[in-house]
Parts: sequence; C-alpha cells; structure tokens
Amino acid sequence: MVIHGLSEAQERSGYLAVRVLGPVGARLGGERIELGPPQQRAVFAMLVLRRGHVVEVGQLVAGVWGSAAAPRSASSAVRTYVSQLRAALEPDRPARSVSRLIVTAEGGYRFPTSAVVVDAEEFAREVADRGGTAEAVYERLTRAVGRWQGVPLAGVPGPWAERRRETLAESLATAREDLYATALALGRYGEVVTELRAMVREFPLRERSHGLLMLALQRTGRQVEAARAFDAACEVLARELGTQPSPELRELHGGLHTGRGVRSLTWPGGVDVRPSPPSSPSPSSPASASYPSYPSTRAAATSDRRSGAPVAGGSAVPHAAAHRRADLWPGSSATAGTVKDGGRRTAAPLPTDIGYFTGRGRLIGEIRDHLLPGRSGHRPAMAVATVTGIGGVGKTALAVHVAHGLRAAFPDGQLYVGLRAGAAPAEPAGVLADLLSVLGTPPDRLPLDLEERAALLRTRLADRRVLLVLDDARDAAQVRLLLPGTAGSAVLITTRAAHIAVPGARSFAVDVFAEAEAVTLLGTLAGSARVAAEPEAARALVDSCGRLPLAVRIVGARLAALPRHSLRTFGARLADSRTLLGELSDGDHGVESAFRLGYRALTPEQARAFRLLSLLDAPDVPLPVAAALLGIEESAAEDVAEGLVDAGMLESPAPGRYRLHDLLRLYGRRRAESTERAEDREAALRRVLALLFNSAVRVARTALPDRVPAPPWLHPVDHPGIAFESTEQARTWFRAEHAVLTSAVEQSLASVPDALRTAVDLLTLIAVCSLFPSRGHYEDACRLAGSAARRAAEAGEPAYRARALHTRAWLSCLVGEYAAAEADLREALDWAETTGSARRLHMSGVLLALVLRATGRVGESEAAMARAERFAGDPEDPASPSGFARFVARLHVAVGADQPPSGLPLITPVMRRVDAHGTSLVKAQGVVRLGAALSGLATSDD
Repeated sequence: MVIHGLSEAQERSGYLAVRVLGPVGARLGGERIELGPPQQRAVFAMLVLRRGHVVEVGQLVAGVWGSAAAPRSASSAVRTYVSQLRAALEPDRPARSVSRLIVTAEGGYRFPTSAVVVDAEEFAREVADRGGTAEAVYERLTRAVGRWQGVPLAGVPGPWAERRRETLAESLATAREDLYATALALGRYGEVVTELRAMVREFPLRERSHGLLMLALQRTGRQVEAARAFDAACEVLARELGTQPSPELRELHGGLHTGRGVRSLTWPGGVDVRPSPPSSPSPSSPASASYPSYPSTRAAATSDRRSGAPVAGGSAVPHAAAHRRADLWPGSSATAGTVKDGGRRTAAPLPTDIGYFTGRGRLIGEIRDHLLPGRSGHRPAMAVATVTGIGGVGKTALAVHVAHGLRAAFPDGQLYVGLRAGAAPAEPAGVLADLLSVLGTPPDRLPLDLEERAALLRTRLADRRVLLVLDDARDAAQVRLLLPGTAGSAVLITTRAAHIAVPGARSFAVDVFAEAEAVTLLGTLAGSARVAAEPEAARALVDSCGRLPLAVRIVGARLAALPRHSLRTFGARLADSRTLLGELSDGDHGVESAFRLGYRALTPEQARAFRLLSLLDAPDVPLPVAAALLGIEESAAEDVAEGLVDAGMLESPAPGRYRLHDLLRLYGRRRAESTERAEDREAALRRVLALLFNSAVRVARTALPDRVPAPPWLHPVDHPGIAFESTEQARTWFRAEHAVLTSAVEQSLASVPDALRTAVDLLTLIAVCSLFPSRGHYEDACRLAGSAARRAAEAGEPAYRARALHTRAWLSCLVGEYAAAEADLREALDWAETTGSARRLHMSGVLLALVLRATGRVGESEAAMARAERFAGDPEDPASPSGFARFVARLHVAVGADQPPSGLPLITPVMRRVDAHGTSLVKAQGVVRLGAALSGLATSDD
C-alpha cells in the first residue's frame, strides 16, 4: 500500500500516514495498520479528517449509519470501534493508560493534529499553492492528482462518507482541470488533448473542460475539431440542463476564429491565454502563459439527466452547480444576469421556465403576494411558502414559474435546490456543501459540522434579498437547516407531503387541472385547431389523464408529433387501463416515473398500505373500509393512511376519508399485482365485502332486535361490521358508501373465487332494506344482481343464480317495473325446481303472485299463490320458508324509507300502510291487499 506525503524523517519519527484518496488505510512507522471492519474504518476516517476537534458519539453514529437507520446498539458499537482502533494504532500502550492518538473528550473523541499526515490534506495544500513559476505549479498539480488511488474513502459506509466522497470527487475534477490548463499554459497542447476528451466524456456538463479541450485543439491546429467540440458542448448543455453555454465559453468560441482576446479569471500574476489567430496556430511562449478558467460545472456531483436517475453521490443542486460562478457577491462573475451595484451580478440559476405555462392564475398571485415584501419594502420575518400536491400535478413547474416572475424582487439572486424526496433524498449536509460552494466557499473552508455549515450559510445570506427554491422536499427536517433566516430572503418549497412544519410557512395546495385548463394546455401543445375540431375527444383525452398536468403535457407532446392522428384515434390508445401508464410516458420521464419517486420514499408498511388501498375502484373510502383493506384495526389504519397523506401518495378530502387519484390508483394496483400474492389481494377485497355484509346484518338487528333468523339463512363472515346506533344512521352510511359497495361487489365477483355467496347475501340485504338513494343507484343494484346471477351460472351454482334473480326481481318490484320482475321470478322458479329449494319456491312464488295481482291478472296470481303455499311450512317457525318471508316483509317495512328516493315510485310507504305484521309476503290475503294497493300506482316498463 502506497501512501504519499510521508518523508523518511517523518516515517522514522513515528508519523502516522493516512490514505483516504482511495481505499482507507494507514501506516505507522512504515508498518501497515489493520483498521478493522468497514464501520470501524468509517469512525477512523471521521476522526482523522476532523482531527483537532471533538467528534461527539452522536455525530459518529449519524455519520456511519444515519440518524434514522442507526441500530439501538450504535453508540456502544462506536465505543467498541474506538477501543479497537486504539489497540491497533498503539499496540505497545500499557493497559489502562490514556491514548495519545484518540483522546476521550466532552462526550466524544478527538484525534491529535500533530504527527499525522493525511493524503487528502496534502492534496488540498498542493492544489491551493499557486506560488512560483508555471512549471512549479504544474509539478505540484501533477503530484496532487497522482495521490489518488481510486474512489475516495472506498469501503467506508454511511452518509458521512457519501457526502465526503462527493466533495473530494469535485476537488479532483477541479484539480485535473487546473492541471490541464497549466499544461496548455506551458505549451503542452498535444499531451492533454486525449486527457481532455476523456474528461468531457466523464463530466459532460463541466463547461471549463469543454473550453480547455477547444483551446487544446485550436493550439494544435485542429480548428474544425475545436468548433465541433463547442457544438457538442452546446448540445449537451441544452439537452441536459436546458441552458446555453456561458458567456465565457461563447467568447472563447468566437476567439477561436478571430484571435480576439478571451476574458478569463486568472491566478494572481498570470496573463490571459488567448486563442491563436486562425492563420497562426503556433503556441505562444510559456513565459506569457496563464491558466484559463471557465465556469466549472460540477458534473461529478450532478444527476445523470440522460437516464433521469441520480448517480452515486449526486449533487442536490444541479442547476446551481451548472452555474458555479453565480456567486451572488460583489466582484463575482455570474453566468447569468447583469452587473449591478459596483460589480454585483443578479444570478438566477433556475431551471428554464415553461413557455406554455397554463392556468393557476389565482394560485400564482397568492404565492407571489405571500413572498413579496410589503409596500414598505420590508417584512418582519422571512417569508416561506410550501406548494403541496401529488406527483405530476405541476408543483415544480409552478414554483419555477413563480420564481422567474420574482427576479426583480430578489436582486441578490435566486437558487434552485433539488432535494430528491425519494428513496435516496438529499442529505442536508450535502445540500449545504453545494450551496456554500456555489456561494464561493472553498472546499478547504467548508465546516464538517452540520450546524456550522448551516450557520455559515445564514451568514453568507444575511442582509441579502435572495429567493431559495427548495424543490421536492421530503419533510421539515430536510429543509430546516437550509433556511436563510433573514427577513430579506424568501423560500419557496415544493413537496408531496401534505404538511411540512416549517415555522411561519403558508401552504398552497396544487390540485389537478380544471377541465377547461387541461383542454387549454392540450390545445397549446397539440394545436388549438385540432382541439377545437374535436372538443368531445379533447375532453375525453384529458379525462383519461385524470387532468393531471404531467399526463396532459405528455399526451399533448405526443399528439404534436403525430399531426395526422385524430384526437379520437389517439384517445382509443388510452382506453386500456393495462397500457395507460405506458402511454403516458416520454422516454425515461412520465407519470409512472413521477409516482415511482414518491413510492420509493415510503416505509415498507406504508408501501404495502398504498398497494392494498389501490385495489378498490371506489373514488374514496371511509376509514372502516380502509382498515378492512389493510386487515388492521381502525386506529392503526388511520395512522398509516395519514402517513400516506403526509407523503403525498393519498388525499384526505374530509376527516376519516381517503382518496387516490385515478392514475395513482392504477400505479398502486400494478405494484400490488407485481408484489402482493394473489391470495392476499383477494383477501383484502373479501374483508371489505365481509365488512359491508355484517354491517347490513347489523342494520337488520337494529331494526328488528331478537327477530333476525339464525344461520343458515345468511352465511357468517369474519368481520364484525359497523355497529349503528339507529336505522337512519345505517341508511345514511350505506347511501354515502354506495360506490364502495358497488366496487367491492363487482370486483369480488370478478376476481375472488369464493365471493359469490357473500356477495349474494349482501345484495339480498341491500335490496330488502332499500339501501339505495336514487334511480341511478337502484340501477346499479340491479346490475350487480345480474352480475351475480351470471357468475353463479358460470360457477355451476343454480341455488345462487336463483337467489340473485329473485333479488333483482324484488328490486324491480319495489319500483313498479313488473315486467322485468316477472321474467326474473319465472327463471328463478325454474332454477329452484332443479335444486328443490322450498324457501326459494315459496318466496319467489309469492312475489310472482304479488306482481301478477299488481298488474291485474287475478287468476294467474291466485294460481301462483296456491303453488307457493305448498312450500310455506309453519309461519310461526322463523326457519320455515314462510317464517323467513315474514321476516323479510317486516324488515323492509321497518328499514325502508318513508319517502321514495328521487325518481322512484317506491312501494315501501304503501306496504307500510297495508302490512303492519309482514303478511303481504306470506298469506294470500296479504298478497291481495298489497296487490290491490299497488295496482293503483303508475307502472313503468322502461
């Protein structure tokens, strides 16, 4: 193991040589030290790189494991690691004597500053030393870069090492650029062309590297290649960042052809490097050389925007990093803005504003008013606005649009920070390092302590008017230390979380577009004439997108690329839910990608809850249904559901109610299908069906206490159901949850093999109790009964088919649709004949007799009633067919509404008047009385 930087004298004197610019290692007196397992190496590295300062045990725990992921035994483990490091570093130290290398102090440990040589510090010293001739600088930089033995801190785990690797990698990239610039200044053009080509391939967003390559090519007489290098730089910057090259790079490009001087920031004592005139490619004299400097794009710490995924150690400030010289301070040379106040530039390193921004006018005005200072130009405290909403709803676009409109109000600059609230959110320490670097803090002046970094940021921003955009924040802990803290600045935060507890912040919720806004955006992208020509198809398209701005934007862009496609034709491609999310994608970007970021940030418990809650098609669900889907108690379900609301993956339109956006539900269901076992998905729907069924049973028990027949008239289920205090409360609940009932029955019949029995039992009770509020819902109940009948036929269950047909006939009879009721009853009786069910032959026969009597067919009614009475049994026996029929009549009279729902000529009030004892469905006299009363009601066969 080679560790640079230790002289022979130092080695003989017992100096400790430490390597961190590669796999972490140490030598003492020329002998290799065994530093132990990875976590122990991490503790060693943290102590060495902060030597002279006390590093508290809590800081070591957070650095090695992360505060949230640290095990309970982490503090004890740190102490063990320190003990083992002391033994390795000082093998001859007497037992119980005080260590001279790792000293216990003030709740932590301190490493000495003397007799230690660290390669990273030697590297930083050599890079910073620009004294002497260019040749001397070149030698020092060559030696500094040569110290690197691979990935810094290799083999060291934990968030501290990740952040430190990022800083060190940026330092190496800058040092390499300095080395190549010095080589150019010395006339060594041909030596660095290959190195610089590799550099721009490795770091395609570093403008300085592109500029150095252009100079090297020009100095070797390769003018055309130099021009192509500039074109390549323009292309990658436009594609990856949506920006143009900096003024320095553009000026250099112009100088390549004209020989005009190139503006640069030089080291003290240096003179400008100018491109040679086109006719004179020979190198200039080394004596007049200097070291060209161009805005350094921190590609080593920037997201790989070509793949859409962050690279290891990626920068949290991609746009700020892309404008390294936007320092905001007097004398800085920012890449954007104009000079004000004696040299200060107005920097605005924001993402490009969307040229076709649509809608949100009122919301934009409210956010602007909140962020802007009052008429006096001052406000008592810093303004903070949080923009909340689900993924894809346009939070970032809105924030960037607002920020661009506020440039004049914040003359000292604007900074954009991408916090990546996903599975790997940006750590505050790394973000602070990026911000401070953008603000001109040298790497060797960057505090290691998190609180010290935050304090330095506040100092740098004090008495300045700066707008800070913190995009995609995970929680308050992630942003707390990033806030400027002075009244002149303002902060605009976007987050999926429903609430971020930032003091003094005002929250602004972003919802999906209104239909008109969505159609307008579609027309802006796809062509307003096309939208005007097919208005219905346009509305259908935005509805398929759930009016989610990201989805509408993708559809609009795809239509723009397909000018010959009609909107209706394209809309057909969005009709299949199995392929919809795929259609709403644009390469690596799309609706699914936006949802995936939020999903990956969930805890395992939250992720499972999200998957299970997505299984039901209902627009929203009450807490009891959510608990049933999750298979847990309501209190626990509320906790996890509220956690999903806070994470922006679920909405809560009212207390105790939860809602998923249609596309988010579709994404969750796809995750469930790929993650949850089929039997677990079926069990979730089965639990909801059981909840609804036993809740309906409780309605019956509330209305007729001690009169509900015992099984097997209805089959028991595992869920206890909801206990209602009154019949009216039960009726109100079921009518409010009609969509839940419809979805649960439909989906269970379609996908849960053993759900037929419970579904038919539930539909029977819903029909008997008239738990539907309008004609539309009545029609849904009829449709569900028909679905149950078909499912029974497919399953070879004639008894359940007969029951389902009888239930649908009862529903038809209740609203006077006697022709439909008669057809179903005759088929039900046919199936009852095949099974020999006395109960079905009696009850369906009596109901047929009632229908015939109501339609004036007296003879047929009497004959049907006579056949039905043969299967009646003892009316006083609750288990007999006639006993059960009496219970059904009494239950309907007790629970049915006093007033018919809108649009329905409901017979319940009539039945209540003529049948106080439930005989209308048992004896011939009751059928005659009720039939005569019904014959006077208007009938409807449609």
